[in-house]
Amino acid sequence: MKTILIIEDERDLAELVAFNLEKEGYQTVTVFDGASGLEAARIRNPDLIILDLMLPGVMGIDVCKMLKKSEKTATIPVIMLTARGEEIDRVVGFEVGADDYVVKPFSARELLLRVKAVLRRSLPDKPEGKILSIGPVTIDTARHQVVVSGEEVVLTTTEFKLLLNLAERLGRVQSRDLLLKNVWGYNYVGDTRTVDTHVTRLRTKLGPAGDLIRTVRGFGYKMEEP
Repeated sequence: MKTILIIEDERDLAELVAFNLEKEGYQTVTVFDGASGLEAARIRNPDLIILDLMLPGVMGIDVCKMLKKSEKTATIPVIMLTARGEEIDRVVGFEVGADDYVVKPFSARELLLRVKAVLRRSLPDKPEGKILSIGPVTIDTARHQVVVSGEEVVLTTTEFKLLLNLAERLGRVQSRDLLLKNVWGYNYVGDTRTVDTHVTRLRTKLGPAGDLIRTVRGFGYKMEEP
């Protein structure tokens, strides 16, 4: 049974989200402020976190930043849940490590579909495992591990799948729409900025090796040998 941590200060909404998730067979843990959410994430190690942007005390953006900086919680997928739906808010959410973004008001069906999609992306693609080496970058699919110049780089599940998708198609240009389909697993109509934001974050984590990911202006991205 998958465990989902809900960090939401609106108690009625938190209870409604928990109710719908539990009907689908998930186990839920609910807290109502950022500090408690951080503690629960570290203790319970949930499979997914639903995180409100506007929280008392520690804001949702800061909670997400701290989760992604901690080795213990960095790979837990996060869905941002917020009443703020402007593009800049979505971009900021993705920049700090969120895997998806749901704007209030939303339907229970929409949230459940997104939860299932994010959890599905967190599953390993190839249980048999393989190792890809491109310049200083080594990708171990069985261990879900990326090493750059001998140092392990901690990536979120989405970042790992994005890197793997580009590496497996070395030298071939991938459009933003195709990356959305292959990495995110469902339609993000009109939201290709999601790809740009994740590529930027991935390049930063890879350091100088991030230059292996090339931008094809007006189309998408490709990964090339150094």
